[in-house]
Amino acid sequence: MSEQEIFGKGTWIDKLAHELLEREKSLDRSLDLLRVESGLGASGVPHIGSLGDAVRAYGVKLALENFGYKSELIAYSDDLDGLRKIPEGFPDSLEEHLGKPVSLIPDPYGCHESYGMHMSSILLDGLDKMGIKYEFRRAQDTYKKGLLKDQIHTILQNSSKIGDKISELVGQDKFQKFLPYFPVCSNCNRLYTAEAFEYLPEEKKVRYKCHDAEIGSKMMKGCGHNGEADITKDLGKLAWKVEFAARWAAFDIRFEAYGKDIMDSVKVNDWVSDEILNFPHPHHVKYEMFLDKGGKKISKSLGNVVTGQKWMEFGSPKSILLLLYKRITGARELGFEDIPSLMNEYNELEDIFFGKIKVDNQAKLIKSKGLYEYVNLLESPKEPSIHINYRLLVELCKMFKEDRTERVMKKLLDYGVIKNPDPQIEKLIELAGNFADQFDQQEKVEIDINESAKKILKYLVDTLYAEEEPEDIQNTIYQIAKSNGVEPKDFFKILYQIILGTSRGPKIGPLISDIGRKQVAKTISEYI
Repeated sequence: MSEQEIFGKGTWIDKLAHELLEREKSLDRSLDLLRVESGLGASGVPHIGSLGDAVRAYGVKLALENFGYKSELIAYSDDLDGLRKIPEGFPDSLEEHLGKPVSLIPDPYGCHESYGMHMSSILLDGLDKMGIKYEFRRAQDTYKKGLLKDQIHTILQNSSKIGDKISELVGQDKFQKFLPYFPVCSNCNRLYTAEAFEYLPEEKKVRYKCHDAEIGSKMMKGCGHNGEADITKDLGKLAWKVEFAARWAAFDIRFEAYGKDIMDSVKVNDWVSDEILNFPHPHHVKYEMFLDKGGKKISKSLGNVVTGQKWMEFGSPKSILLLLYKRITGARELGFEDIPSLMNEYNELEDIFFGKIKVDNQAKLIKSKGLYEYVNLLESPKEPSIHINYRLLVELCKMFKEDRTERVMKKLLDYGVIKNPDPQIEKLIELAGNFADQFDQQEKVEIDINESAKKILKYLVDTLYAEEEPEDIQNTIYQIAKSNGVEPKDFFKILYQIILGTSRGPKIGPLISDIGRKQVAKTISEYI
């Protein structure tokens, strides 16, 4: 069997799906339905990383279906998690609700039944806009309906053994003293202050005391209540160190990706799933977290969140899918500045897919076509969309505030970039216009420029900065190149790369005039 037959479309997604299938066959489990899962955090504003977990799981689902197997994605909202800190930008009135499950906290904006559903709905809206299909499940419903009661019962019966294993695997001794289950205190509605110390297996109840506990960096006052909680119907939840395992066994999950930040929890859950619940843990892939442009982890509490909704004000849903499906390993710095290059990269992939760009390397061709198909969720269009360099659109949008769409469209017609106006182009202009209004400059493109090229770029910068505008910028550039022994076409290519991030574009002279020669000179100066 060839590698392409094994790995389908040549992407990491196909490789993962193939590994999953081989493992399931070796375990001799039913292949009738292969469920994949993504956990959705509901305590803070969902960012691109939160979306990424579900989008990547959906990619594996698609690959399994492409291999001929039935699969579905469960998007599980952890809306019984307690609120540990108030996210950046949210009202201080949430202070009184710290420690409570987010599904029991009122929505501070009044548009959803709870704070938890407000956060979940933002993430689900992002998935919907990208065309991701999923079955939504909530922790609140899951526990209320007793869907995990058998797993909770087994885990609590083995709590001593689990506590020792947690200490051995990750050095945490907390669960040698308390049960790995947090009831919701029936008196104050707080979660982490109510610590369970005894399990009554015949009654399927835990006994707990609500006392002071450290939540995040704060000490949370317990109310002192002594109580009992029924694990089959009362609100409460398993600790993260064991909860994944309970879900995997109850929902028959065969694949779940996880972020580097919860490695310890997954390590323990795998053991609990295998050894305590007798359910072979799902196939996993570990991914790195997205970082902001300063190298800090993108975090709900830090307020450096890049949300899917904000991204889609500037870029298409497919640009997010491309970002998430390109690769899964390695930490990546991420910001809205990446949108122009991703928008253009999608166009290039589409040109490769439809044969407009020839790729001699067969492995690269297969991988590029496969990536394009996954970005289109394995429903590739019959013909390519209209392609316009996003950076060109941003530069044109900077020129016009009034009647922007009509005036940018006219420029595109004048340049010969398009033949006719089109609603598709109007949408692209709208996105690029939003980007132009929000950001002063685009991300600098990495270009390899040798010393001789830098020298003639300096000549051009001086010419463009001169008080008197050259009569014919196009010819001036041509003459600067010729008189310095450089092929004009090579020089034009460097200029297109600097200005538009691509190797070609509309006639360079008129483009520089339209953008503004001093603005272009400033941009070129950054490269020399």
